[in-house]
Amino acid sequence: MTTATFGTNAVDWEERIQFDRLRTDRLAKLRRELSGSDLGAVLAFDFSNIRYMSSTHIGTWAMDKLIRFSLLTRHSDPIVWDFGSAAKHHQLYNPWLQTTTAEADADPHAPHHGAVRPRAENGARAGISTLRGAFHPDAGIAEGVAKKIKRELEKFGLQNEPLGVDVIELPILMALQKEGIRVVDGQQVFLNARAVKTGDEIALLTQAASMVDAAYESLYEFLRPGVRENEAVGLVSKVLYDLGSEYVEGVNAISGERCSPHPHVFSDRLIRPGDPAFFDILHSYQGYRTCYYRTFAVGSASRAQHDAYKIARQYMDRAIALVRPGATTADIVKVWPTAQEFGFPDEEAAFALQYGHGVGLSIWEKPIFSRLVSLDHPEVLVEGMVFALETYWPSADGIGAARIEEEVVVTATGCQVITKFPAEDLLVAGQRYYSVGGPLSLVRDSQSHLNTAAGRGEAE
Repeated sequence: MTTATFGTNAVDWEERIQFDRLRTDRLAKLRRELSGSDLGAVLAFDFSNIRYMSSTHIGTWAMDKLIRFSLLTRHSDPIVWDFGSAAKHHQLYNPWLQTTTAEADADPHAPHHGAVRPRAENGARAGISTLRGAFHPDAGIAEGVAKKIKRELEKFGLQNEPLGVDVIELPILMALQKEGIRVVDGQQVFLNARAVKTGDEIALLTQAASMVDAAYESLYEFLRPGVRENEAVGLVSKVLYDLGSEYVEGVNAISGERCSPHPHVFSDRLIRPGDPAFFDILHSYQGYRTCYYRTFAVGSASRAQHDAYKIARQYMDRAIALVRPGATTADIVKVWPTAQEFGFPDEEAAFALQYGHGVGLSIWEKPIFSRLVSLDHPEVLVEGMVFALETYWPSADGIGAARIEEEVVVTATGCQVITKFPAEDLLVAGQRYYSVGGPLSLVRDSQSHLNTAAGRGEAE
């Protein structure tokens, strides 16, 4: 396992990401989880689960449509029903969907070499769900999906076994039940399989984080009074896409008084001198995500802002120091403050401010770190897990806050941080100001009169 980064191209003179191994390892992990469950098969509509199972992708435009679905049974390799011509594309360019290691799934008449055999039926097929209800309910689309699934379950002798499903539309659920299929929660099978990353997954996650390092470098150079939050979002998006990002899921750009409470959405606000500004950059490289906060002061920082940052950093460092195999999510959250300590009535109201979550093909995977759940339902940390830890602290002046996030890989002896843009202390971005007496202090109040004794009403 390594957190080294390489170039993004494939080359003949250096071993980098091995995508055949990535596909094989992911499917093997999912098979193990399915075999250890009481399910006969798992059915996925979630984009990330489909990709993990089948290594297929048709563009991020389809992520929220629930139009594609894939099935893995105990006795077969993945079958993907995809959107129109995408199925023909898969038949041409996804050869792994045409072979199998399962006896019941193989073409008994085809020649083969070793354990991998041609399939009796291609695993790439045309199919579509209900377009989130846009199809007329009487068109029979939901019933068609259910019949496709029932056919496969009967073919492999699993029609009486529970079918695990990750997410589902109600018409599809009812159609499956009408066919006599017992539908149960299958999301835990997928998330348990995805919790511990392979070496190739860790390399992809590290590469994704390195691209955000570069985006923060550009953002640090760009920030100054007069810049709008949405301009910062545009800048970061361009840097990432230029570097080869597959998808910029979001850039949380929060500044000034908007920092507390955290609104979780950027605006067109103009950044002003002395503003705190924090950002969360979420994107994917080859499907693998980032969730990566940094906080800046623009021009200068007030003492209240700097103090808030130091507190948020201290909570972060205490948490990272505890990360190692065998530790639990409860061990981590115990060193974080309660909701009441930073101005919220309970943990649900403060959710995701002192927080941790797995990162992989989606940004909220196992394990989850939160006082809302982790003290009563702790999860054990395992070598190979990759997750993000997030801390937050509002400034005493009531208008600002600090937000820090680090992504870590659990190693045999502890962890490695893969988010490397500097964050041990509050960074001041923007032009340095000079007065006749020399450079203005980087720690000052944004209201100029409060930086003089007379302005504060103090005796000279």
